[in-house]
Amino acid sequence: MFSFDLILVFIVILFILVSLYWGILGPSFTFVIGISVLGIFGVLTPQEILSGFANEQIAVVIMLLLIGDIIRQTALVEVIFDRIFRNAKSYTGFMNRMVILISTFSAFLNNTPLVAVMMPYVNSWCKRNKISPSKFLMPLSFAAILGGTATLIGTSTNLIVNGLIEDQTIIPGMEPLKIFDFTAVGATMMFIGFFYFWIFGNKLVPDYPEETNEKLSNQRRYIVEAKIRTGSHLSGKTLKDAGFVGEQNFSLVEIIREDVKVLTFSELFTLAEEDILVFAGDTDVIAEMIESKSGMQLPEVGMMSKRKKTEVVEIVISQNSTLIGKTVKLANFRSKYDAAIIAVHRNGVRLEDKLNTVMLRAGDVLLLFAGNDFLNRSESTMDFYFISKVRGFVKMEWYKPVVLFGGLFLAIILSAFGLIKLFTGLIVLIIASLALKITNPKDLSKSIDFNLAIIIVLSLALGIAMIKSGAADLIAESIISLFMPYGTIGVLFGIYFITTLLAAYITSKASAAIIFPIALTMSADLGLNPIPFVLIVAYASAANFMTPIGFQTNLMVFGPGNYKFNDFLKVGGPLTLIYMVVTVFMLYLMYL
Repeated sequence: MFSFDLILVFIVILFILVSLYWGILGPSFTFVIGISVLGIFGVLTPQEILSGFANEQIAVVIMLLLIGDIIRQTALVEVIFDRIFRNAKSYTGFMNRMVILISTFSAFLNNTPLVAVMMPYVNSWCKRNKISPSKFLMPLSFAAILGGTATLIGTSTNLIVNGLIEDQTIIPGMEPLKIFDFTAVGATMMFIGFFYFWIFGNKLVPDYPEETNEKLSNQRRYIVEAKIRTGSHLSGKTLKDAGFVGEQNFSLVEIIREDVKVLTFSELFTLAEEDILVFAGDTDVIAEMIESKSGMQLPEVGMMSKRKKTEVVEIVISQNSTLIGKTVKLANFRSKYDAAIIAVHRNGVRLEDKLNTVMLRAGDVLLLFAGNDFLNRSESTMDFYFISKVRGFVKMEWYKPVVLFGGLFLAIILSAFGLIKLFTGLIVLIIASLALKITNPKDLSKSIDFNLAIIIVLSLALGIAMIKSGAADLIAESIISLFMPYGTIGVLFGIYFITTLLAAYITSKASAAIIFPIALTMSADLGLNPIPFVLIVAYASAANFMTPIGFQTNLMVFGPGNYKFNDFLKVGGPLTLIYMVVTVFMLYLMYL
């Protein structure tokens, strides 16, 4: 007998599916409307709607995101990436490094900021090696997803499923999942995923060079002077050995040695300390020159490079600027705006003068090395307009990254052995970060993803409504009757298929919320161990490769990679099939 509550729950589920698929409303607003309707008509009580806010896993999700953002702000991840990817010379070498590193990091850190940090390295390396970024951006997203499924804390979807376990009433006394309950299948798929991209990546991942070449051709090129540092590893090397010959994104214009300009030189020209090299290069090249490991320094930067926090930014001189007609030296940027002019771009015109003597004009684009006070001092100026931030640099005391990574590792290990709750370990780590001034309360509050918290809390409420109304029982019985002729393995395949199909079009979190109570009800009806049923929902929701809209990292690389919608199905479809087969058979052998 179909009750009013049951019919209403199905209508709300249909509304959520349609709204998320067609993008009618945002995910959080969709859940607010759907759950509000269930509350208005008495399917859910206010206590049931808000009960998710008392769920420990919700707090763990938010704290992990906060810690991930603190780590991102330290720039330690960028330093690690610099060291690992600087020496990658081939497509396979870069791909292998990227898949291994990103999937490993994603098992313990939020994958969204990892992908955001990695994308500039992909673009920079591709420009230097004349390869389209589209060959790497999709594997980058997939590697982050693969790593995220390997631990409880690797992705918020796993934590949501764990939160649903804590709130469920179908199987009384069911224990929450532990951190490494996901690792057997997740680590196996990380390994398989690595070989998948190693063997098939270059053949399957599309190559869209036209968009990349167009972007490269429109990029601003600056004239910049860089001096060979005292004790630099470049001293004594030829131009060819130093890597200054045949590069696409910069060219060596002239060399100044002891005030003598050398305009004609071969690739065998030997560099010496204090040589000044005049380059025509793009913003990424110039930003790299600022770093000490480049072996060069920009004379205009001087002692500003010793500051703890700096950044490279682009500005354009306004039409009525007081800087027009002044030389770079007389502009006095350092004292006025806490920034040094390091390069000038003038619509492709070759500037013959030394940087300090260049006369500024309206429309000139300047590359600045800016200190902490630059934004405050330039906020009300009409002399120029801000264009973009190129790169930020953060110098951090050695103990801060030790506290962050060491504290996170310690919290995970102690939690895994049951000595403390993960919640307790993470909150102590955040308090320590505030006490040691690694971060501050103002920045911390900005990092909270309130939309995600709302979606998770209301997802838990939807699960309660499905169980109370009997919707979970009805759907579970239908799936059992459909797949049971193929045995327990057939039922597991059915759950995985339905969950991953929903996740591909309505996001992983929504699919987990809808299918979890159904899967748990099925395990209870069949009298089987519930663990493989809830794990399969987590894997099928989080391992989302078939569409760009199913997972946030896929959406992040969709535009920059110039991908088509079906590119994800072409590359992610086989990987999804492999993941489904491996997951089902491993869980069956381990638990049933």
